[in-house]
Amino acid sequence: MATRLRKSRRHRGTRYCGWGQIGQHRQSGSRGGIGGGGKHKHFWIRTVIEEPDHFGHDTLNSYSKFLVKKWINLRDLKTLSIKFSDKKDQKTILDLGSLGIQKLLGGGNIGESYVIKVAQASASAKKKVESAGGSIISNEHSAQ
Repeated sequence: MATRLRKSRRHRGTRYCGWGQIGQHRQSGSRGGIGGGGKHKHFWIRTVIEEPDHFGHDTLNSYSKFLVKKWINLRDLKTLSIKFSDKKDQKTILDLGSLGIQKLLGGGNIGESYVIKVAQASASAKKKVESAGGSIISNEHSAQ
């Protein structure tokens, strides 16, 4: 098409160039909103296609390298020792790592002396086990 016949040439010199009166097609209303406006409303399809992860938040990353997923308290050792223990020199040997338990916590009290193999143990658990005459074998660095 020749330039002289284009609509834009015919609109030269007119005030609104075919967009009606009083500044239509000028401000942000003609774009559907300012900035990212309308992403949850009338620009939803565009948002889903172009930015599917726009809404929501990023998952939190833990600063801890070793997340304890399974733990046990001292008060529950007696029930475990009935099924999963060995006796040696009047001490009950419990391998909590083989049972999938990663940490021993100090809740409750114990009356027997135990030799406990576990990845981690709290300070109160170590204190209570040692005061009962037992010991804890822990490899805190190998668990990570």
